[in-house]
Amino acid sequence: MIKANKSIPIPIIIPAPEPKQNHLIATLSSEVQKRLIPHLQLVHLPLGKVLYESGDTLHYAYFPTDCIISLLYVTLDGASAEISVIGNEGILGTTLFMGGESTPSRAVVQSAGHAYRISAQKFKDEFALHSDMMTLLLLYTQVLITQMAQTAVCNRHHSVDQQLCRWILLSLDRLPTNHLIMTQELIANMLGVRRESVTDAAGKLQKLGIISYHRGHIIVHDRAKLEQLSCECYAVVKKESERLLPEIHTRQALTCN
Repeated sequence: MIKANKSIPIPIIIPAPEPKQNHLIATLSSEVQKRLIPHLQLVHLPLGKVLYESGDTLHYAYFPTDCIISLLYVTLDGASAEISVIGNEGILGTTLFMGGESTPSRAVVQSAGHAYRISAQKFKDEFALHSDMMTLLLLYTQVLITQMAQTAVCNRHHSVDQQLCRWILLSLDRLPTNHLIMTQELIANMLGVRRESVTDAAGKLQKLGIISYHRGHIIVHDRAKLEQLSCECYAVVKKESERLLPEIHTRQALTCN
């Protein structure tokens, strides 16, 4: 009697992220890419990892590929609020080429994934060497400043319901999926509100069938309705990004669709 061979499971090999998954890198000329990419190091960034604290000297710049990094301002009593988010459309480390070596904000991983990092000195050298890279990064910085300014307005004048919609949309734009892994406590810390407020706001969206939420997993079912319920802050930042960085916006839209 011949015994049947037990099937041997075939391991699933997930390819490593590529530098050009970051839209800033992908937009650079081939000449700049050839000089820059050999100096990039792939790093895994788990959820909640703090990349630097307020006042720390920045030793690296980070180009996210499939993660999201939040910049938070933390008060003396420990309260915090998000001032901007950075994903595959951008870079963490703008202060390095703006003349500073540190920043008053905290950088924390909001959605786990990967990024390519480069040493601060090498990054500054490349920035000074290539005018097209300089122009691109300065335009991105203007978009980031717009996001920070609009976030301040949103936190002051709009409801938690609207803020949550805006925050989910910003996250969706930076991930190739409609599935977000975010605890209510994390969202509350980002928005600078009570956890109960986030629970109420998420519950309303779930009742409307716009999202599903269970144990830190958010699945967006109706993005169009989410945009309708969001305040104008999301559209303002998106419009400025489209104006200043049209090629990056196009790449980002193709990735998210």
